[in-house]
Amino acid sequence: MPTANTAPSFFETVNTYFEKAAALTDYPRGLLEQIQVCNSIYAFQFPVRTSRGLEVFSGWRVQHSHHRVPVKGGIRFAPEVNEDEVKALAALMTYKCAIVDVPFGGAKGGVRVDTKKYSAQELEQVTRRYTAELIKKNFIGPGVDVPAPDYGTGPREMAWIYDTYSAFNPGAIDAMACVTGKPVTQGGIRGRVEATGRGVYFGLREACSVGEDMKPLGLSTGLEGKTVVVQGLGNVGYHTARFCQQAGCIIVALSEREGAVYRAEGLDVDAVVKHQKETGSILNFPGAKNISPTNRALELPCDILIPAALENQVTAENAPRIQAKIVAEAANGPTTAEAEKILLDRSVFIIPDIYLNAGGVTVSYFEWVKNLSHVRFGRVGKRFEEAAFDRMLSAIEKATGRIFPEEERRKIARGADEIDLVNSGLEETMITAYHQIREIRNRDARIQDMRAAAFLNALHKVAATYIELGIFP
Repeated sequence: MPTANTAPSFFETVNTYFEKAAALTDYPRGLLEQIQVCNSIYAFQFPVRTSRGLEVFSGWRVQHSHHRVPVKGGIRFAPEVNEDEVKALAALMTYKCAIVDVPFGGAKGGVRVDTKKYSAQELEQVTRRYTAELIKKNFIGPGVDVPAPDYGTGPREMAWIYDTYSAFNPGAIDAMACVTGKPVTQGGIRGRVEATGRGVYFGLREACSVGEDMKPLGLSTGLEGKTVVVQGLGNVGYHTARFCQQAGCIIVALSEREGAVYRAEGLDVDAVVKHQKETGSILNFPGAKNISPTNRALELPCDILIPAALENQVTAENAPRIQAKIVAEAANGPTTAEAEKILLDRSVFIIPDIYLNAGGVTVSYFEWVKNLSHVRFGRVGKRFEEAAFDRMLSAIEKATGRIFPEEERRKIARGADEIDLVNSGLEETMITAYHQIREIRNRDARIQDMRAAAFLNALHKVAATYIELGIFP
């Protein structure tokens, strides 16, 4: 636990939330401790020759829970990465997977590296060397531990990991399933890049559709017309903002490391990103006001605040100035425990990260299943579906005398592609999980917020696995 006059660490914050939910159960303390602790922690250093000479990098892989295998979690490349952060993120992955009923234990990895200071060739060397370390200790494999992208990594790094693993395991038929988030040409799945942002959108849309929850906030149902501030314009923030804008939200502010841009009438997300690519910054976007420092964007007036950057962004210091009615946590751990209490006391509705951020691991699960089955989703059934739909339309035409125009006929009879099935599965997952959490909150008078309900939901599911295995009575 934190000492006097020190803020709790990220992992301590996650455990604070866990203990809050655990207090609502009657599970034996031994079971709760087994769920809470990190099962395996691998910390190591490895050398890589760069343009600066031989450099030693620090790496971690944490397997939080083995109640289900393989374990699953991203790899983060950032200069601030440390063991506590990786442990916290691994724990969140355990609870996240349980909430959306994805059959993985939680894990996370990280390398302390500033990606902006190294060339693509140097980052490839770092990635491959890191992967080799995981292989040596059996911390990666289709049935053991399956990494994915996180902050500072993407499809490119996942392709390097897959290629390295394959080189160490020639002839392994399921080697492609050792990592997810790969390029589609390397066994990836369509829709994975935007999956986390799309999941945030689905979850936020579902939350805003419940009139019973929106009425106390003074908000109408639906997303259309709601003002939104998005902190972080990386992969998650960009896609979340874009999907929300397409649904009719007014994106009044976008924030990045160098500052934020604000326009009360709304910003065009793609136009801001284009400006960023052309100038190297989102600042000085035509028609918008610059906001500095960047965290001031969190305090701007809006209906929905979406922290989509790093952890510990909403703190006890700035929480009293947050004006949003809904805080939708697209990032991992953006709100500290002290800040959450302040927000809840002010009746702010918080949609927690362990639910809202789960779109990425959901679609990663689909990719893993695809790699193990060696069949692209939609390949087997698409043409059969189209033929069946076409026969149905022909029967309707014969019975009614109405002839469908060719374009309309093609739209109605179209079979599902991989991207259609992925998005459908993600939407179903996020909707089902949201109402499971909400039901837990509503049926237990001791639970006043969605995070406690989400943690309790996860805790019950993980505990059930241990009990069913006979490890605990």
